[in-house]
Amino acid sequence: MSATFVQLRCKPGTTYKVAEQIMLKELHSELYSTSGDWDLLMKLYIPEGQDVGKFINEQLLDVEGIERSLTTLTFKAF
Repeated sequence: MSATFVQLRCKPGTTYKVAEQIMLKELHSELYSTSGDWDLLMKLYIPEGQDVGKFINEQLLDVEGIERSLTTLTFKAF
């Protein structure tokens, strides 16, 4: 399994509520609050054979308060 990073932009004032909802789903390996254009940075491992887009759309983006996401796939650790 390769790590997948998802950056999330939340509706103003909802970042902590979004983070709490994500934590309850137990999808992530790590979850951080960040500065800049994105509010949260999430590291997760998507099960082998799963469609990445479908997994993220169905398992993560149904969380209320998420406005936008940016997914970065990884291929090799150095």
